[in-house]
Amino acid sequence: MTQYQVLASDLEFPEGPIAMSDGSVLLVEMQRQTLTRVSPDGQVTVVAQLGGGPNGAAIGPDGRCYVCNNGGFTFARIENRLIPGLPPPDYAGGWIEAVDLDTGESEILYRDCQGIPLRGPNDLIFDQHGGMWFTDSGKMVGRQRDRGAVFYASTDGKRIRQVIYPLEGPNGIGLSPDQRVLYVSESWTGRIWAYDIIAPGQIDRRGGFMPWDRGRLHFASNMYSMFDSMAIEANGNICLGDIPHGGITVVSPQGQLIERHAMPDDFTTNICFGGSDLQIAFITLSSTGVLAKVAWPRAGLRLNTMG
Repeated sequence: MTQYQVLASDLEFPEGPIAMSDGSVLLVEMQRQTLTRVSPDGQVTVVAQLGGGPNGAAIGPDGRCYVCNNGGFTFARIENRLIPGLPPPDYAGGWIEAVDLDTGESEILYRDCQGIPLRGPNDLIFDQHGGMWFTDSGKMVGRQRDRGAVFYASTDGKRIRQVIYPLEGPNGIGLSPDQRVLYVSESWTGRIWAYDIIAPGQIDRRGGFMPWDRGRLHFASNMYSMFDSMAIEANGNICLGDIPHGGITVVSPQGQLIERHAMPDDFTTNICFGGSDLQIAFITLSSTGVLAKVAWPRAGLRLNTMG
């Protein structure tokens, strides 16, 4: 088991951690439906009440916090663990929103893409041009499940397009250190796909077979894995939540398994890097409601937009 410090507990399914320059960590609480700040001493403060199901989060180039909102899940308490289920009765789709961190006011930017409704936006990352890549995992209703997609959008709410479709539960998303490769993890298959970026919001399709924009298979788990969100190390390694094994799996830029960091929660979902040297990992143990702090063996990659 990886050694860790509990920074905060009693959170209501935390995800989307963001390490801020003041030492605090922003995250979402999916069941509580909030954007929340955890101070360096562990104090928990609600920044904004969002509704739906806030999921991934990232600081944008304008300093606002951008949130993928999946529209909500029902939750069940099983042996002191909080487990997400199907959409609630009032589910009406997902959206992308931006939160002013000073006022807590939220602006909904996108509910659809040129008539394609957003079903379950999951995670996002900003590129060096200020554009936003985000995944939409879709929703599962009864025995029916959406196929997911990856979108690229502007922060002004005016430009959005679908770039990659279909995917099976796309979840985590990340950029290589040179900004030339987009990585996407699939929850339902336990795979990581890699796409060559040729321009802002555009991928190289020369090797594709219409309309299956699969890119390159970068890594496939050798056991049952539901890959969640990811963060990239400075050396290009991909670190991602691995459900139900309860930990962080690390994969090299060449697609090789490097190591697994075991954590005490089957729903170890997200990781981000902070600290002066970006060698502190903040990890969300979602079903037990814990934000964990871990001394990481290598430095994380500095994001294009930091808090």
